[in-house]
Amino acid sequence: MKKNNYTLILSICAITLSICAISLNFFIMATHRPDDEQVYKDAIKSELHNFSAPLPKELTFCGQEVPLDNIFVREALDRELTSIMYQHGTTFQILKRSWRFFPEIEQYLKEFGGHEDLKYLAVAESALSDVISPAKAAGFWQFMPKTAKEYGLTVSEEWDERYDLRKATEAAVKYLNNSYSRFGDWALTAAAYNCGESGVKRQMEKQGCEDYWGLAINKETSRYVYRILAYKILIEDPRQYGFYVRQKDCHQPLICDTITIDSTITNMPMFAKALNCPYKYFKILNPQVKSDKLTNPHKKKHTFKIISEENISYSKALEQNNLSGNTFYLE
Repeated sequence: MKKNNYTLILSICAITLSICAISLNFFIMATHRPDDEQVYKDAIKSELHNFSAPLPKELTFCGQEVPLDNIFVREALDRELTSIMYQHGTTFQILKRSWRFFPEIEQYLKEFGGHEDLKYLAVAESALSDVISPAKAAGFWQFMPKTAKEYGLTVSEEWDERYDLRKATEAAVKYLNNSYSRFGDWALTAAAYNCGESGVKRQMEKQGCEDYWGLAINKETSRYVYRILAYKILIEDPRQYGFYVRQKDCHQPLICDTITIDSTITNMPMFAKALNCPYKYFKILNPQVKSDKLTNPHKKKHTFKIISEENISYSKALEQNNLSGNTFYLE
């Protein structure tokens, strides 16, 4: 009888301890519940399926706050971020090109007094490629011929400085800083870059609106600033949006020499050959060259980039950038 009582007591104690343990576990789980947002992000990284783009808690453009608590702002930004996130081929190419061109653009922006975030405007304009639009805007910054000339860029059938990244970035900074001095707001400044200052001012006056976020404007411009912001969000954290890009798979920065000429060049292909630079590579490095000759009666100085056979080596580029492993983009 005593043995049975002892066994019963032990059983009761065991059950009591089990109940206590379960209760404690529930208490710990309740008080240490993982952040829902973090669980979602971790799931994205592990599964890499289609998913809704997570928006950041805070966002700035050129140092000015974006009102993400505004429902309409969030929805407009979500639209552009989702669109860019699922344009896989284009977005991958932008990420790869940015590895080569962002350091150069950032250097020029700093040199000429432009905010670093303006590089994302160049991404939205051209996807970091030397394209020309149906309206004849050209280069990374998509200058129209008339505006380019107003800001000191040479535009001719032989030589087009809208494709010279350094000079075009300098002109873009001047244009944007001048526009900002009139608007006092970077979102409005970016909108004006897309559709012109007069168009933005006219709509602001008509509507009595003082910011971009509440301004009713044409469809392209109404999406334009959000596209810039979406590129900023994704490029700053590509893996969060399903883009796993290794640095060694990106377009590597090029090590080039330069040569300055102040005379006429009658045969550009032979000029490149004399510099030991194949003409195809010469044209890639100097997209401002638009003809097989360059007439120069006024002895204007023209600078060309050239690359040696040694510096077109992919393995050497990896070695110079210390990218022998599988380091991810922006790591």
